[in-house]
Amino acid sequence: MTQSMCDPKMMKNMLAKLAAGILFVLLLSLLLAYISSGYQNLHSWATFLLVGLLGAICVFGCWWAVQKCEGSTLPSSLLILLLLAVFLRLAAGVIWYITLPNIGHGSPTEQAGYVMADAHQRDMVAWELAQSSEPLWKAFNVGRAADQYGGLLFLSAFLYRFIGGAIHQPLQIVLLAAAVSALAVLFTWSFAQRVWNQKVAWTAAWILALFPEAILLGSSQMREAFTSTLVIMAFYGFITYMQNRTWSGLAWSLGAILLFLPFSPPFAALLVLLLGLTAIFGYTPELRKVTSRISIFQQRYAWVIIVCVILLVLVSVWFVLDQFTPEKITSPVGMVNWWVRKSAEWQAHLAERASGKIQAIFDRTPEWTHAPLLLAYGVAQPLLPAALIATSQAPIWQVIAIWRAFAWTILLILLIYATWRAWGWNSDAITKTLTIVVWLIILIASFRGGGDQWDNPRYRATFIGIQAAVAGWGWVEYRNSNDRVFKYILAWVALTVLWFIPWYLYRRFSFPWPVEDLFMTLGYATATTALYILVDQIHSKKQAE
Repeated sequence: MTQSMCDPKMMKNMLAKLAAGILFVLLLSLLLAYISSGYQNLHSWATFLLVGLLGAICVFGCWWAVQKCEGSTLPSSLLILLLLAVFLRLAAGVIWYITLPNIGHGSPTEQAGYVMADAHQRDMVAWELAQSSEPLWKAFNVGRAADQYGGLLFLSAFLYRFIGGAIHQPLQIVLLAAAVSALAVLFTWSFAQRVWNQKVAWTAAWILALFPEAILLGSSQMREAFTSTLVIMAFYGFITYMQNRTWSGLAWSLGAILLFLPFSPPFAALLVLLLGLTAIFGYTPELRKVTSRISIFQQRYAWVIIVCVILLVLVSVWFVLDQFTPEKITSPVGMVNWWVRKSAEWQAHLAERASGKIQAIFDRTPEWTHAPLLLAYGVAQPLLPAALIATSQAPIWQVIAIWRAFAWTILLILLIYATWRAWGWNSDAITKTLTIVVWLIILIASFRGGGDQWDNPRYRATFIGIQAAVAGWGWVEYRNSNDRVFKYILAWVALTVLWFIPWYLYRRFSFPWPVEDLFMTLGYATATTALYILVDQIHSKKQAE
């Protein structure tokens, strides 16, 4: 033990902070128990205390471990932002639990206090499994309708059986999900400051802490609350290993992949693929900042571990796909082809079901354009013009829709600009590669989820940490350069939204509007943007003269 750790004053200060933290978790547990009981009693306070302490151990354990990995003290303001993210997610979860039964549509999901139907179904099955005498591992093969892969079902059932007590308390899972989801802020900051600098790191961390989709998923019993943190943890470990060649970086990355596997083997395989692409195309001599600290033998041993983890991921994916594909398909290539074909069919089904206009557009366009149109439609979801115009008998859902759509529109602008900046200004290889990674994620999510306003953004949000990091870099680059292209992209998106508002009004309320065609609306938006750019260029030249 170092001399500083033996300092009585420091020890007293640490114990005081620990006591204050435990007291706060205790008070929070009493509040959550009171809310969960319908404001009747505090009987379940002990179970909330145990889950709260588990969440606190996750948060402060990772904070301590990242500091050890970095070899320096992290900013105290980052810890404040991390805790703010925890409480934003937890507060949102409590708001859904309290308000949805009273101001929702009256569906069983809302009456039970859940914001998402998938979370409601999975959580109920987890509670039933926890109360039964069945072994918990059956979560991986008996709950397909509730949880496609079983990971979150297992975790929820485990908590309910060994911590949850005799009464079903959905907020227990929300409490843990909020803590784990918020950890993405820590790993996003650490990743971004290693790849770029602290300005980018802070911008990315704030984006992630406040991003509505991250808050929504972190406030519900959804696997993305856990997997979004595991993804950015894996990328943080990857960049640490590539720069320092330390075992801690390798442990972060491989540990995140292994923890990801029970939640979704296919997405774990996608994570491995994206890490591989980043390693191949993003690795340059400049990426390594320090001399290698391990021997050649240890490096080879590390690669053996990496290969073993990749093989484990591939075997898991094969096992999962084997349970979904028809019996006549047995080869891995055939399974993947079947999955791709079924995903495309499902995407088209979702898009057509979501909008009758999609089918009308298909009737007037060549078949080869349908797939790109569906991808573009998925990328834009949730659509801001639709969210602004759509009405609901439960106003809270319209507020949520606008909240999500507005934030995604802003993030999309930043990602488009960051991509242009990375490739148009000859940026470093890692930045260019990360923009490719981001768009691969967005397109794959669009391909799998199509025009669905919930699944598509949910798939995309699994990788929100990388998106926030790239968007943060784009914003800092704009602030440093005052690049006009950012304003042009912003104008194009804003004008497109404005042109589509009357188009949606016409569709829903027979609003008198002469432009009915989708492509004409897009054309007018583009032409208006071109006119704005022309006027701005002329004005800037006059000012220069």
